[in-house]
Amino acid sequence: MKIPIINSKRQYETIKSTVEPKVLEVMRSGSYILGENNKMLESELAQYLDCKHTVLLNSGTDALHLALRALDIGQGDEVISTAFTFVATSESIGIVGAKPVFVDIDPDTFNIDASKIENAITPKTKAIIPVHLYGQPCEMDVITDIAKRHNLFVIEDACQAIGAEYKGKKVGTIGDIGCFSFYPTKNLGTMGDGGMIATNSQYLKDRIIALRNHGGAIRYHHDEIGVNSRLDEIQAAILRVKLPYIDKWNEQRREHASYYNELFSKCSLIETPKELDGAYCVYHQYTIKIPNRDTVHKTLSDMGIGAMIYYPIPLHLQKVHAQYNFKEGMLPNTEKNTKLVLSLPMFAEITKEEQQQVASAVIECVEKTSSAVAI
Repeated sequence: MKIPIINSKRQYETIKSTVEPKVLEVMRSGSYILGENNKMLESELAQYLDCKHTVLLNSGTDALHLALRALDIGQGDEVISTAFTFVATSESIGIVGAKPVFVDIDPDTFNIDASKIENAITPKTKAIIPVHLYGQPCEMDVITDIAKRHNLFVIEDACQAIGAEYKGKKVGTIGDIGCFSFYPTKNLGTMGDGGMIATNSQYLKDRIIALRNHGGAIRYHHDEIGVNSRLDEIQAAILRVKLPYIDKWNEQRREHASYYNELFSKCSLIETPKELDGAYCVYHQYTIKIPNRDTVHKTLSDMGIGAMIYYPIPLHLQKVHAQYNFKEGMLPNTEKNTKLVLSLPMFAEITKEEQQQVASAVIECVEKTSSAVAI
């Protein structure tokens, strides 16, 4: 029994008859950088998200980095975010010379606890980066209200959450800038690297276009230090084929999550994901909380079940942030939950039979190893 955390080949089989001619068309065109597919995809993504502008980039990390640059956040500034996420979030803050200020999470959603944000604000605070972790939207109405009252920017890290909604709005379009990743494992993924920002600001769009092209809006005219961060035409063509499927794929993920919930309802030791009222989670990951997580994880891996730990070490305890002397115990919910979470196989094409096998194996492992342990 081998069931991977994600099966990209299975998705490819459903679109290969359409995507292969499109890739070949690009190869034959001789136009490989910032061509027609890029222009069309930016328009199509803006329409899908219901925002005014999108700018395609090389990665979700670049999206976060350039969002901060576009908002003139840098040395001496502070940015509030979560330590329960991938390092790209705080890495981007560090790249521009700012300091990450970590706030604890809501243990039910794994997202930043909006009720704790205000206490973390100082005169140096310039922005909040809420992360829609695992495809679960943050409490954006609370976050944007805080930001408005304190004159702060909101940069949404929606790298795991394309298509997710909060109270009828697509995440990534609620703050000042939304950042997305098209890494191959994402709900909408390329066959390489890719990312994007979304915004309703013409100024921010133009600034990021310049920053992605070595700091100049006009060729060979460079106004500031920029980067080289472009999505190539082949990846843009692939995403244009995939984009019409994203709502269907996300809905299938939601159906799979519901079925997992049903299967795990038989075991009180397993805590299944929760959704906020008014939120539409797209389940980039289906993440449970269990006792004796590491033992269960190893057992499942030995059985060929692709369970993964996202993320085993919170960011405030990572060596990369040692200069700030963050202390263990400062984020109790974050630290506790990094020891409990386990993400299970989740992709649109997973079958009920595979889910049944996964659930049976998880329940058996949890009950064997955790009979005397409580979460």
